[in-house]
Amino acid sequence: MKDRLYQVDTVPEDFDFNERVVEVFDDMLDRSIPCYKNVIRETGRLLAAHLNPGDLVCDLGCATGTALLYFARELADQRFRFVGLDSSPAMLAKARLKAEFYAKDYAVSFEKADITKINMKGTGAFILNYTLQFIRPVLRPSLITQLYDNLRPGGLLILSEKTVLEDKRLNRTFIDIHHDFKRAQGYSDLEIARKREALENILIPFTLEENMEMLAGAGFKPITTFLQWFNFSSFVALKSS
Repeated sequence: MKDRLYQVDTVPEDFDFNERVVEVFDDMLDRSIPCYKNVIRETGRLLAAHLNPGDLVCDLGCATGTALLYFARELADQRFRFVGLDSSPAMLAKARLKAEFYAKDYAVSFEKADITKINMKGTGAFILNYTLQFIRPVLRPSLITQLYDNLRPGGLLILSEKTVLEDKRLNRTFIDIHHDFKRAQGYSDLEIARKREALENILIPFTLEENMEMLAGAGFKPITTFLQWFNFSSFVALKSS
């Protein structure tokens, strides 16, 4: 369904991953996150290059399962196992429905979980795409450390986030460019403003440097960006073998 949630004249409630959002979520991602499909495609390449047959790939905040099901299809010959974790029952219901129709033959499952409490020792890869920014900032370093501890040696973490800049003028420029991108996808100025208002105090981005420091503090090395579009960044971080 087309995302028309913010074609309203009144201030919407705070953003929530409920049934209304679920129905338009895939369209919302494609029209709101620049290079989203590129991020998913290149993440698949990184998984193929660094994982071993039989490895577990865990998508934290898997939403409707679009990315995980893409990986399962594209990497079917690698014999990886895939699990998606999310706290939203509505998102998981949609993900399971998709899996039933499109991924019956793949080792994919979806589970309800608090992603800030992970106990999955020996995981080959964790994926945190546009999820960490919704976690309370005080909890983020602990979560990243948990992920490091649960990865097998040589495992990897993929992290994609909206970021901010310390320089206010350049940060404003990046925001304006992102709004131009949304307009090009068919969003009106009203929708852009209402969505931003709904996300205020819900989506709290870090700077690129803060994300890198957090990953390094957990023990990851090396750490690098593999894609960046103005104020959207994707990182790959490895656990030493």
